[in-house]
Amino acid sequence: MFDISTWVVLGAVVLKLGFIVVLLGLWVIRENEAGVVVKKFGPGLPAGRLIALNGEAGYQAELLPPGWHFGLWRWKYKVLRVPLVTVPPEEIALVVAKDGAAIPAERILGQEVSCDDFQSARAFLTNGGEKGRQLAFLTAGTYRVNPALFDVITTKNASHYGLSPSQLEVFRVQPDRVGIVTTLDGAPIAAGDLAGPEVQGHEHFQRGQAFIDAGGCRGLQEQVLLSGAWNLNPWLVQVDQIPMTEIPIGYVGVVVSYVGKEHVDLSGDDFTHGDLVEKGRKGVWIEPLLPGKHPINTRVMKVELVPTTNIVLNWATRTEAHKYDEKLCPITVRSKDGFSFTLDVSQIIHIGMKSAPRVISRVGSMQNLVDHVLQPTVANYFRNSAQEVSVLEFLSARSQRQQEAYANIKSATEAYDVECIDTLIGDIVPPAELMKTQTDRKIADELKRTFEVQREAQMKRQELERETSIANMQAEVVRSEQTVRISERNAQSVAETAKGEAARRRVNAEADALSLKLGAEAEAQAVRLKGIAEADAVRAVGAAKAEAYRSGVEALGTGAYTTVQLAGILGEHHVKLVPDVAVGGEGGAGALATALMGRMLSGAATPAKATAAVAPPPLPTNGKA
Repeated sequence: MFDISTWVVLGAVVLKLGFIVVLLGLWVIRENEAGVVVKKFGPGLPAGRLIALNGEAGYQAELLPPGWHFGLWRWKYKVLRVPLVTVPPEEIALVVAKDGAAIPAERILGQEVSCDDFQSARAFLTNGGEKGRQLAFLTAGTYRVNPALFDVITTKNASHYGLSPSQLEVFRVQPDRVGIVTTLDGAPIAAGDLAGPEVQGHEHFQRGQAFIDAGGCRGLQEQVLLSGAWNLNPWLVQVDQIPMTEIPIGYVGVVVSYVGKEHVDLSGDDFTHGDLVEKGRKGVWIEPLLPGKHPINTRVMKVELVPTTNIVLNWATRTEAHKYDEKLCPITVRSKDGFSFTLDVSQIIHIGMKSAPRVISRVGSMQNLVDHVLQPTVANYFRNSAQEVSVLEFLSARSQRQQEAYANIKSATEAYDVECIDTLIGDIVPPAELMKTQTDRKIADELKRTFEVQREAQMKRQELERETSIANMQAEVVRSEQTVRISERNAQSVAETAKGEAARRRVNAEADALSLKLGAEAEAQAVRLKGIAEADAVRAVGAAKAEAYRSGVEALGTGAYTTVQLAGILGEHHVKLVPDVAVGGEGGAGALATALMGRMLSGAATPAKATAAVAPPPLPTNGKA
């Protein structure tokens, strides 16, 4: 029998042997690890397989989770401790499968299968997982992935697989921008289509398998990504960010879509110049985009901005900010009298919001409207109208030409759903040789008018000076006026005094006149009586003389009596009848000298009184002899 010490020794040996046995089959996996089991011997794997599903030798599909694992004898199994796969926040991880079914030729990525985010290798392989780059990917979190079956690509090892770390970050579309998507896997785009049609259920390309199952096509996509963060597989989706389409205030955006459903015309039978379709179809959308920012895929759509405010187009050297009239130039026309001249024209038009799609459907763009419609319409009208008149008539009837142009151009533009607001004729540049005479005439008229204005100014100046002088003399004028008033008062006083004096004198004069009248009547009576007496005396004397004359005539005869009477008169008046000195007819100068001496002696001897006595009597002045 064994004593106690022997049993103790045997027990210790047994325990030691048991512990050794346990150690040979025990594997401990820590909490941040996983164990990859490699079976050292067993049935061989089928050709092309790397992972054992049925106990074959090689890498086993299941991983050992954290903890103590018994029975995996070291002579039969090998356990590789591997770290857990950690995907940080704001990142993704791509997966490459080393085993599985072959990917079909029409696809480039392995289909997504149910495998607990690649944590179940058995599920991946039994559910049809495909070898190669996977459509599915890992988002932020910690995963136990069998590295024998899967290579996990993170930002840390991206460069080893030809990727940049930024490609494995959560993709962010910035505010006010839109993401244009191009997919690298899916069905081919149908012939005649520019981009893949929009499909539903893939959560903005974040579920690649759902995108492909819904019929998504590889290539440029109609659908866009809006502002936000998106988990996108860079092997499936590539995104280019572009600014959102901005429609400014005063504009609308007419969308011309090259993708979408087949168009169904909504323009009506009366509009035969194009098609208008509803939103989402190919063609010109009948509803324009209003002012604001719109997520438009400009790779498959074109947005034509149409101003809804008044548009000014200049046929001149100046250009408006919109640049539609950049190619327009002054219009050269030829008049009826053969002169060529240029004129600037401004055309104001307006396009209504509802009319904008019709205009774009008809002409294609605003620039086409200007170049192909307005430019020939306006230019040809003025060329035609200028041929009907002379240059001077065109210049003188400018306003009339402008009104006629407005009416004609308005009727022409209405056919294009464009409203004509006004037509304005600007600067007209007539021939220089023709305008020289007009300029000279105008200068002469202006000079004449200037002289008239200057003369009027001088007259005004004179009036001002006169008024100024009058104003300066106002005090004296007032003083003079007061003096005049005083003088008038004095004159009135004198007049009244004179009236009194005149009345007094009139009374005195009347009394004197009466007295004189009475005296005059008395004197007149006396003179009359005296005159009668004198007349009677003269009459008596005359009668006596007449009687004496008759008696003398009867006694002497008429001639003798007349001689007697004449001699008596001459004697009465002392008139000499015989000369003092008598000179004969002969004797010459001696006789004349004798006469002169006799005269002188006679004058000296004759007294002055005697000389005077021979002077002829004065002629009577009262008619009496």
